[in-house]
Amino acid sequence: MTLGGYAGRVAHVDLTTGKVEYKPIPDEWARKYIGARGLGVRYVYEAGPQVDPLGPENLLCFMNGPLTGSEATMSGRLAVVTKSPLTGTVTDSHQGGWTAARLRWAGFDGIVFSGISPKPVYAYLANNTLELRDASDLWGKGVHETISVFKERYGADDLSVNAIGPAGENKVAFASWLNENDRAAGRGGTGCVGGAKMLKAVVVKARSAQPRAADRDAWRTAQRNALAKIMDESTITSPRKGGLSVYGTNMLMNVANSIGALGARNSQETNFGDGAEKLSGEYVKEHYLIHDPTCHACPVACKKEVEIKSGPFKVKMESVEYEPAWSLGANCGNDDIESVAYMIDIANDLGYDAIEIGQAISAMMEATQREYIPASAGIQWGDTSDMVQLCRDVAYRRGRGAAIADGIDPFTKKLGHPELAMTVKGQATPAYDPRGLKGMGLGYATSNRGACHLRGYSPASELGVIGLKTDPLAWEGKGSLLKLLQDLHAFSDSLDLCKFSAFAEGPEEYAEQYRVMTGLESFGVEDVLKTGERIYNLERRYNNLAGFREGSDYLPARFTEEASTSKGSEGHVCELDKMLVEYYDLRGWKDGVVSEEKLKALEVV
Repeated sequence: MTLGGYAGRVAHVDLTTGKVEYKPIPDEWARKYIGARGLGVRYVYEAGPQVDPLGPENLLCFMNGPLTGSEATMSGRLAVVTKSPLTGTVTDSHQGGWTAARLRWAGFDGIVFSGISPKPVYAYLANNTLELRDASDLWGKGVHETISVFKERYGADDLSVNAIGPAGENKVAFASWLNENDRAAGRGGTGCVGGAKMLKAVVVKARSAQPRAADRDAWRTAQRNALAKIMDESTITSPRKGGLSVYGTNMLMNVANSIGALGARNSQETNFGDGAEKLSGEYVKEHYLIHDPTCHACPVACKKEVEIKSGPFKVKMESVEYEPAWSLGANCGNDDIESVAYMIDIANDLGYDAIEIGQAISAMMEATQREYIPASAGIQWGDTSDMVQLCRDVAYRRGRGAAIADGIDPFTKKLGHPELAMTVKGQATPAYDPRGLKGMGLGYATSNRGACHLRGYSPASELGVIGLKTDPLAWEGKGSLLKLLQDLHAFSDSLDLCKFSAFAEGPEEYAEQYRVMTGLESFGVEDVLKTGERIYNLERRYNNLAGFREGSDYLPARFTEEASTSKGSEGHVCELDKMLVEYYDLRGWKDGVVSEEKLKALEVV
């Protein structure tokens, strides 16, 4: 049967020759891997785990899912999938906004780029057609200016632009794709792959043409049921009432600080004292908030547009998210929120990961502190003007910026002090210290794309955001918690729904919406989790074949050996080894390696 919700059209673009072919998704792949993350990983897997991330054989996939562009709440996410130049793993990075919906409305389930263009190009999509057009005049421009040029060229109405900046062009290992100025596919260096392929932008011109559900009447019921969960006043997603809606993601700054789970000064500490309040969503709302923009089909509006009206950090931008506010704030010993907003805007315009840059700067700051590099070549804690300069330099590989442009691991190894790298598989840890949130430590270690909080968001449980409440300082039971959340999120990332939907919805709502959209006769909670498990194991298989085998799931020793000295987590380390025993047993893996038997049972091979 033909599944509802799909456009039935993927553009396969050979950038070397300029050839464009349109193909349907293989039916078996659609059923096994759904779309977005899962389907993108399958395409990348077929290209081979041994490819050079910056070579012509590596694929760069822009994928949406079967709910994308529909009335489904929070269905405006796009997955950018490739082999990461930062980690060497398979990676998928997601962005909100409107690009994903417009890609679907233009008639596509995704785009698969291969090859390397002989000159800068961009892809222009409209009315079921993709054209490659010359981008030579745009090469070297920042994301913001690039988007302005396209709006002038094609009109701002019904237009979405996904672009790289100078960081991607200069192959900074953690470069990103940005759409609508501030919505980033931030992690893993997807923008670096774009730069290597000489692909400047993906431009989509399309009016709303929502996908039609196979069972229209049942779809209306399923969509209303899911929306009711999001709107419920008891949840943090409740519009204008829940914390996520009122303060945005930065509602977590004070919370994490109070329980000793906010890393400070390259995670030498687990609390930033009174400085956390000056970085918080509450502080931003009171002093700088001007607007609450949102993504396609989302009533939550977690994005917070802010304006700094005067001073050296004058800027109007969206938004001061929790992760980069921590990374460029507490993690760098910096409590100046105006400078943080300014540097996030620089990261978005120059096109790189605002989490990774703060972590790289903090590693350099600690190296300076410990006199591993001379003060003249280093940077001091909280030196905002120097931080701003370094944020600019990294995109162009200038001066000190060149030292960190290939990532934190190469920088600290060259120094002879790899212990300064708060990374897993080459990617920086985000804003949750695993001495105060034990499950997050297991999540960082076992994430298939390198350190990541979004593979299985255990703080939702450990902070009591969802009904499944667990003790943040207990390691027992975190193996089963992480497996459940990783499998669930792998499925929702393949639909592709915003991760925040999981603060209110669950596998029941996901299953119902997918079932009635596609027209499948039966698809329930067990199918959701099995599909998610299949996707997670496919990613693990890719990484195993790429060389990530026994011992690849680890944490920096700082988290496992240096006890917290802060209230809330004082005396605690993260007991990763104990959690891994339970986790591997549940996964059926041997020291992080998935067996052929497991892959066959999940129909991966």
